[in-house]
Amino acid sequence: MCGIVGYIGDKQAPHILLDGLRKLEYRGYDSAGIVTINEKKLQLVKAEGKVDILESRLLIENPRGTVGIGHTRWATHGKPSDENSHPHLSNDYTIAVVHNGIIENYMEIKEELVAEGYEFYSETDTEVIAHLIKKYLNGSFEKAFLKTVERLNGSYAVCAIAADEPNKILCARKDSPLVVGVGVGENFIASDIPAILRYTKNCYILEDGEFAEITREKVIVKDA
Repeated sequence: MCGIVGYIGDKQAPHILLDGLRKLEYRGYDSAGIVTINEKKLQLVKAEGKVDILESRLLIENPRGTVGIGHTRWATHGKPSDENSHPHLSNDYTIAVVHNGIIENYMEIKEELVAEGYEFYSETDTEVIAHLIKKYLNGSFEKAFLKTVERLNGSYAVCAIAADEPNKILCARKDSPLVVGVGVGENFIASDIPAILRYTKNCYILEDGEFAEITREKVIVKDA
């Protein structure tokens, strides 16, 4: 069990993500991390240990950006470590992913990607998602994301952002919880409502097989 939080709006995302992760820490305290988009570049900060350790690193590294995703981890595939903590990035640092659940066919996908030259820096099943999105990315972030999700067997709540498309967050779920919070000029994602209740009480619980595209002004939900 892990916790996911996401924000897109006109405010600085890091403190909102950190606040959400504190409320989700019951879902995992092995490690925590956030990634934001700032001037079309991903700014990643993550750390083994509790959210307090992540906060200390954020104070030093001071990431910026009004869109981002965060994660607090209960280790399944791969021991607790900085390398295994989420978010995970594509090799070119343009795609970032957070994931709650278990990808049952990740070894099969990993072997395929390694054979094609992709490099892995963690022991997690989640890292294959970032590389698959990059593999399928040919002009459409949404199509690459959906094609990736179709490859995954198991349970997942997954959120992704792309440095080249800084105005959206994509997410999907199957057998793992994911909630969309709707605000005014800002929207939110979380594994559980309390993580975003401070900012909005207007929440939609994604159903299994649903996909959401989230921007500052709207939320589009589609089924498979």
